[in-house]
Amino acid sequence: MDNDTEPDAEVLDLRGLKCPLPALFAKRALLRTSPGSALDVVADDPLAAVDIPHMCAQESFEVVSSGRDGALVRLRLRRPNAPAADVRPQDPAAR
Repeated sequence: MDNDTEPDAEVLDLRGLKCPLPALFAKRALLRTSPGSALDVVADDPLAAVDIPHMCAQESFEVVSSGRDGALVRLRLRRPNAPAADVRPQDPAAR
């Protein structure tokens, strides 16, 4: 994650928090973002590099990129776009 932050990407600084808090806070922040939005996460807990991507897989969030910068873990996460509504025309005979 060099200098590729999106202008509208929120940065979530989780330095100083230990497992499981970084994954829980990242999940809460992703649920508050709009569908399709990115979230840049910075953490210094070494387990965040494992726990946050695992949470994303369980919750259907996307890990766009991940990397280390010394002791820091940097992740770009994305909340997927909302699935299209399942709109089916009603059968007039069913009424």
